Amino acid sequence: MAHPKRRQSKTRTAKRRTHDVAVAPTIAQCPNCGAWHVYHTVCPECGYYRGKKVTGEEAAV
Repeated sequence: MAHPKRRQSKTRTAKRRTHDVAVAPTIAQCPNCGAWHVYHTVCPECGYYRGKKVTGEEAAV
């Protein structure tokens, strides 16, 4: 395997790492109960997703 001949400079390393930032997840407000939850996931408060109950005993029927 090849090895680098010269040490990479701090500037070059920093340029490569400019896009490696943590991004906060997008949150949405549940239209059913109004609680905030992560976008495209089931609401942890009421168990609804896109207007349908998907968790709990009522959803199993």
